[in-house]
Amino acid sequence: MEDYWEKRYRNEGMIWGSAPSRTTYHAIDIFRKHNIKTILVPGSGYGRNTKAFSSIFQVDGIELSKDAIEIAMNWDQDTHFMQGSILSSIGRDKKYDAIYCFDLLHLFLSPERNILISNCIQKLNHPSLMYFTCFSDEDKNNGIGREIEEGTYEYKRNKFAHFFSEEDLREHFRGLEVIETGSTIETLHYRDNQNSEYTLRYIIVKN
Repeated sequence: MEDYWEKRYRNEGMIWGSAPSRTTYHAIDIFRKHNIKTILVPGSGYGRNTKAFSSIFQVDGIELSKDAIEIAMNWDQDTHFMQGSILSSIGRDKKYDAIYCFDLLHLFLSPERNILISNCIQKLNHPSLMYFTCFSDEDKNNGIGREIEEGTYEYKRNKFAHFFSEEDLREHFRGLEVIETGSTIETLHYRDNQNSEYTLRYIIVKN
């Protein structure tokens, strides 16, 4: 996975343009209501979403790709970016009031998804919030291609994703207080002026 993203960022730069996901604005509203001050963004990419937060909150981003971080440091100078993976122990001693994790969870198989969530919880103050987005089972790509595990499909050549039902998503965060769940249509704007849409689920939980 690391090689895949490194090549994409190196060759395509700001792949999805500069506009953040619409879910960032929803997250900002929720975080403000809960007096959030510090945020961690796992899989922060080139800073497309972190920049929406960093003028309001203190933000750290974790990203595998060196090329993405180089772009991010120029695009969003108010966020502190760290190279590494949330699946490892990077920055373990620092705690945050909230985590915003955009479209990362569905990229892993079940054991790694559980590790990702567990590691995020370990990085939280108490009380705290987490806002996760992921592919929905209502998305048009669900069920396409080879099934790798239940709900996980190789929907494009050498590219797989897990497609979450409402029940499945809640089960991943069992033991935490669910504040809100929902679905939304995400629109990606590519550099060549092409657009694409897909269906997301989101979940907001309290630790």
